[in-house]
Amino acid sequence: MFIAKINITLKDSVLDPQGQTVLRALHDQGKSIVSDLRVGKYLEVKINTDDKSQADALAKELCESTLVNQVIETYRFVTEKL
Repeated sequence: MFIAKINITLKDSVLDPQGQTVLRALHDQGKSIVSDLRVGKYLEVKINTDDKSQADALAKELCESTLVNQVIETYRFVTEKL
């Protein structure tokens, strides 16, 4: 069995109002050294196979077909043996 650890973020060209809100809150707390912040999503998907290439292929398929809006989001993932 593998676990796919997937990180999804908005593309750099897309405004991130949630990230800007958190950044303002940090600045209000005196943490002005933080220069930028973007908010994303983290998912873990357990894949019942012993074949790493199959797990990688399924994780990619899930991202591109269902989990990620490729117009405004980008993703990266790693698969690890459980």
